[in-house]
Amino acid sequence: MTGMFGKLACRLLGGAALMAMAGGVMAEGNPRDPYEGFNRSMFAVNEALDKYATRPVAQAYDATVPLPMKAGVGNFFGNVGDLWVGANSLMQGKVGDAGSDFGRLLINSTVGIFGLFDVASELGLERHDEDFGQTMAVWGVGDGPFVFLPVIGPRTTRDTAGWAVDFFAADPVAYFRPVGVRNSAVVLRFVDIRASLLPADKIVEEAALDKYAYLRDAYLQRRRNQIYDGMPPRRDDF
Repeated sequence: MTGMFGKLACRLLGGAALMAMAGGVMAEGNPRDPYEGFNRSMFAVNEALDKYATRPVAQAYDATVPLPMKAGVGNFFGNVGDLWVGANSLMQGKVGDAGSDFGRLLINSTVGIFGLFDVASELGLERHDEDFGQTMAVWGVGDGPFVFLPVIGPRTTRDTAGWAVDFFAADPVAYFRPVGVRNSAVVLRFVDIRASLLPADKIVEEAALDKYAYLRDAYLQRRRNQIYDGMPPRRDDF
């Protein structure tokens, strides 16, 4: 099974590369997306992988796993992530938020039984959403061009670098041992996240004449909103 998906991915990537070379990688109109030809090719690869591999697995997971267990899985990984969220809040100068994040980690890891239950939210400690890409933005690093990569999805250049730090250096799951447990946890988290996005699939399909452009613009606007904590300054091109 793994070999089949590997061969499929190689063929799709090869075809995408040919499409990118044939069509060029320069902008088709959006100044924030100067590599639109390449990005659309990668988007097509991602759509194929999602159609034949990721989405069916997520649908099976969603249909067979009981809701309380899915909630526990999401809570567990959210609790693990609160450690890095708190560190990013601190690096952004949000000391109060960092205290809340670390408080959530302490409460949910103990009273919440290793994070399976989100007791902290019931106590009024809000869950924040911070990552190293947002931290770099607060430090003054510019967005850079928009990029779309299979599996990773939409990112700016800055946020792609931030994601690499988040995933490879600062993610507590990456340090789970033995390696088999770590890999299983990474896959389970990915499937759980994809399953949580299933209700949005139909909305996007019905709302978007150009799905790529819709997702790109939605990502950029949402990302800007995250960086400014819901209060972005006015910009002429938004």
